Amino acid sequence: MSRKGLGAITGVAKDQLLAAGRATRKAGLQRTLDRAVPKAKTDRTPAGGFDFGSLEAARQLKIHRAVGEALGIESPFFRSHDGRAAAHTVIGGETMINWSSYDYVGLNGHPRIAAAAQEAIDQFGTSVSASRVVSGERKVHRDLEKAIARFLGVEDAVVMVSGHATNVTTIGHMLTPKDLVLADAFIHNSVVEGVRLSGATRLTFRHNDLEHLEALLDRHRANHSRVLIAVEGLYSMDGDSPPLRPLVELKNRYDAWLLVDEAHALGVVGATGRGLAERDDVDPNAVEFWMGTLSKTLCSCGGFIAGSTALVEYLKATAPGFVFSVGLPAAAAVAAKTAIDILDEEPERGTELCRSGQRFLNGAKAMGFDVGTSEGSAVIPIIIGDSILAAMVSHKLSKAGVNVQPIIFPAVPENAARLRFFITSNHTDEDVDQTLAALKKCMDETLSAGEGLKQLAEGLSRQG
Repeated sequence: MSRKGLGAITGVAKDQLLAAGRATRKAGLQRTLDRAVPKAKTDRTPAGGFDFGSLEAARQLKIHRAVGEALGIESPFFRSHDGRAAAHTVIGGETMINWSSYDYVGLNGHPRIAAAAQEAIDQFGTSVSASRVVSGERKVHRDLEKAIARFLGVEDAVVMVSGHATNVTTIGHMLTPKDLVLADAFIHNSVVEGVRLSGATRLTFRHNDLEHLEALLDRHRANHSRVLIAVEGLYSMDGDSPPLRPLVELKNRYDAWLLVDEAHALGVVGATGRGLAERDDVDPNAVEFWMGTLSKTLCSCGGFIAGSTALVEYLKATAPGFVFSVGLPAAAAVAAKTAIDILDEEPERGTELCRSGQRFLNGAKAMGFDVGTSEGSAVIPIIIGDSILAAMVSHKLSKAGVNVQPIIFPAVPENAARLRFFITSNHTDEDVDQTLAALKKCMDETLSAGEGLKQLAEGLSRQG
């Protein structure tokens, strides 16, 4: 089972799938889908209101459900966990090895964090009940912001109630239609939405290709007032990261701003989890925007921008997503602050995470799986290259006691469909070895049975 074999599906399995695909198209798969999920004849409900089910996007969701039913697999999304989801979890009463958690260093549920959050609830309630600008400010907010700034080595930070909204409001507010954003091709949706809100021009450079970035800067910099370069400290789909020092050199040479989204890097990248600046020995104050979330390593909810005092004060006074939004709940702020304190005291948590990640990465490679460009820290994809197969293998793994989500088209290109494994410091060697063995077995069974498009066509035909 070579890397190429999994990434492109070669050999007998590939021939079966291609033949099935041709047969499916000749048989009129689209006509079968149309019979299974007919287009709405009207865009109005019987009561006269608009029927949102008539939207083409809503129909596509129905088609996805029909595909799952035809394949005999349940949806891998919105699975309800019975309790705290850590390295292991319980879903529907069944204990499973869990690879779909952002709890990278195992702090969610830590007694010290839980006690601090409970104390905050007792003192402040479950909400601060107002925007921080008016009457929602609490001392715990500034305590957290100062802790983030100290941890990252910059002047100050501002926290907001949503990680996604942090990028949207910051980029949407700081840039204008006269400006340009150069974003890595694999950048997170929150950056894309922020650029769309700003009206700035967005160009993408090939993933981690700084030569391509430089060529775009050389060609377009003079045509725009401000330029923002946007990258991630650890890419959430691929588990790799860019080199920071040449990025800083490029943005300085072309008078650009640099935003590093460290949502998945905080607590993971660098000797003590302080991210790219620590790993590459770069002064963090050389980067204009450090963005991060509180929902992963810091086991809370929300997001932050860290950088200069002037930047933070400007965002606090003018950014719509901060000024017009309720403040972070005190319990969430205290939980994140306590998590930072523990990271300071126990840097070995990140070390253990990386050890488990390397074991998983090396084991997967030895079995011939395509892990892409993953560095083997918190995120490791198993690239299958076919959305249907990815969903089927995920389903088989769930029956084998392994919870992992498929990432399928359109979230990634069809030829990059994958299973995405999030590694935590609490995963044991046994968890890793047992999961890889189950993955190989489920993959082999799926490919050898020639499942996929042929089974889909047969299932949809029966429905029709």
